[in-house]
Amino acid sequence: MSQTARKIVGAFSILILMAVYALLATTFAAANLGQSSWVVHLAYFFFTGILWIVPAMFIIKWMLKLPPQ
Repeated sequence: MSQTARKIVGAFSILILMAVYALLATTFAAANLGQSSWVVHLAYFFFTGILWIVPAMFIIKWMLKLPPQ
């Protein structure tokens, strides 16, 4: 796969990852954290806001990998 095609696929993959992850994290929070204090909400959304970076890093590494020559 060419570098340009890899970047396009990676960009769309990250967008899909972010949308699905945000929906899942928000659905989980709405279902389980409704009666929790604001500190629990803050901690939950802080950590889930950072956690999506881990799979995105793997996608970005794949996007930047040079094609075999």
